Amino acid sequence: MSDAKLPSHTEDFSEWYNQLVLRAELADYAPVRGCMIVRPYGWALWENIQQALDRRFKATGHVNAAFPLLIPKSFLEKEQAHVEGFSPELAVVTIGGGKELEEPLVIRPTSETIIGYAYAKWIKSYRDLPVLINQWNSVVRWELRTKMFLRTLEFFWQEGHTAHATYEEAAAETRQMLEVYTDFAVNEAAIPVIPGRKSDAERFAGADQTYSIEAMMGDGKALQAGTSHNLGQNFAKAFDIRYLDKRGELQYCWTTSWGLSTRFIGAIIMVHGDAQGLILPPRLAPFQVVVVPIFKTAEEKAIVMEAAQNLRTALVGAEVRVKLDEREGLTPGFKFNDWEMRGVPLRIEIGPKDVASRTVMLARRDQPGKAGKTAAQQDEIVTVVKALLVTIQQALYDRALAFRNANTHEPDDYEQFKSVVEKGFALSYWCGSSDCEAQIKEQTKATTRCVPLEQESREGVCIKCGQPAKEKVIFAKAY
Repeated sequence: MSDAKLPSHTEDFSEWYNQLVLRAELADYAPVRGCMIVRPYGWALWENIQQALDRRFKATGHVNAAFPLLIPKSFLEKEQAHVEGFSPELAVVTIGGGKELEEPLVIRPTSETIIGYAYAKWIKSYRDLPVLINQWNSVVRWELRTKMFLRTLEFFWQEGHTAHATYEEAAAETRQMLEVYTDFAVNEAAIPVIPGRKSDAERFAGADQTYSIEAMMGDGKALQAGTSHNLGQNFAKAFDIRYLDKRGELQYCWTTSWGLSTRFIGAIIMVHGDAQGLILPPRLAPFQVVVVPIFKTAEEKAIVMEAAQNLRTALVGAEVRVKLDEREGLTPGFKFNDWEMRGVPLRIEIGPKDVASRTVMLARRDQPGKAGKTAAQQDEIVTVVKALLVTIQQALYDRALAFRNANTHEPDDYEQFKSVVEKGFALSYWCGSSDCEAQIKEQTKATTRCVPLEQESREGVCIKCGQPAKEKVIFAKAY
């Protein structure tokens, strides 16, 4: 806890982010390079993300399970495209119980292989399909450059893995889960995202097709916020996942996988945060409201604290997540700044005069200063607070969308394109050539983020080579 000013988010966005993660007590550095300790405030935010997603998964027929952390190395070697994609990032266990292992074990970078092994045992007939399983876990990828939440050696996520009888069913599942992620991002996190298809160069190792949701951060860079993969029959053939169809013939299954991780916490920080610190969307915030009592004397304290407790009880009864700040030895001003930095959407201030007049002062986090302050009657607090939380949620989305729109351009030529991707998204035609894609990346550090699912019907010319092109692509620098 510190009252020192945060670095400027307009001048040094990276350091602003690093300091904010620490000072808002979302996470801390671990003794192993590239790892992080998720602190209770950060974990509460992740729990709310989990719950919002888990409801959606179960509503679409998925169930949760748990698969092992340790995977035989030979499993990854069965799916060659898969191992080529992950081999530089693998953490491998070679000693167990003081003895060298007969076969090295990989600490899971993802679970397609171990789940493929299980599905091959469980699936025998078309009657066993579809299999719709998700798991909540952590994975390890030996990243060289790390940043808390955005890219760490170990991170938490969910990974869904499904098996289907037909290509069409697998394709529908892949798109359905992309829609689930889009709905979550927009309606829970107040983050506008662009759902789209990844290029061949950017797709998941071992997938036939990868889709993602892409979000613009506060510095104009892109963040891949969730992915959904159609794995075709690649893993089914590698692990012999087959079923007897209605004609009694053996067929390979069609499989998918999809995931969203604690990286999404980084997205929330970078999309909504400002010079004062975090701004958390009400639907996901660990505390939606903080009550700050204000008093000077012991007599005032008794009166104010009783009223503050009553406010808390009323709001908790209405299923509002509330924190009553009872810390001693700290000024109200310090508490205001501290909770602003932690991003609590709404603050309730109550002092002796408020108790006497049966009123409170409300302060919106998304509108600092006088603009965000309003008085309310104590006996109307539940109605007023609930309405304000809905208003704040929508205001955060609208502001993020306006920022993205203001920083998304359709450049006329390649020179203008290079300027646009310095800070923002370029929506440009691309011929589909991997050479053009590689040259753009080398020359500008921008990558193809996704081919948006919503496309104009007309054709154009590639922003790089001028050849005919049928689709527009989001290009941007990315985390």
